[in-house]
Amino acid sequence: MRIRLTPRETSFYDMFAAAGANLVTGSKLLLELLGADVAARSEIADRMRAAEHAGDEHTHAIFHQLNSSFITPFDREDIYSLASSLDDIMDFMEEAVDLVVLYGIDTLPKGVEQQIEVLARAAELTAAAMPNLRTMDNLTEYWIEVNRLENQADQIHRKLLAHLFDGSFDAIEVLKLKQVVDVLEEAADAFEHVANTVETIAVKES
Repeated sequence: MRIRLTPRETSFYDMFAAAGANLVTGSKLLLELLGADVAARSEIADRMRAAEHAGDEHTHAIFHQLNSSFITPFDREDIYSLASSLDDIMDFMEEAVDLVVLYGIDTLPKGVEQQIEVLARAAELTAAAMPNLRTMDNLTEYWIEVNRLENQADQIHRKLLAHLFDGSFDAIEVLKLKQVVDVLEEAADAFEHVANTVETIAVKES
């Protein structure tokens, strides 16, 4: 293990933990959307928007701390990449909910619930992993499992696309639904990016 002779700014750990916890909030709102009737979706979208704004605040706080810190707990580019990827996840989740409301989608196609369940599990794992950045302990299983979940999300996404183009939906509905499932897939990709960044940090710090 590398020995450090200078003190490090440790508030980053708390800020990453807060950003990770906020992802769980977002994923729960996605799950809530699944069981909500059309009339209740606008209120869920409002709460998701608030969660996304909270995510922005966490990201800005990390960037501000990064710009004002001489010594950081790990490489600056990795801090920036991790914060940006966490923010991307919230952006994609908020976008998915917003699209469902804006497009007035009555019924989401079968398989979307599986996408969201994968995201919810990835959010839980990510939130649990962020506090471990402080010690770099118990992270290997995290990034392995998130990569496995992303592969599962890819398979679900491909099946959803096949279903959308099998003639069951009219052309306009296909365009609307495809945009939603594509954004959910981007969220899964962003979770993998976070996990890969954590792996990079752990390897450098070992």
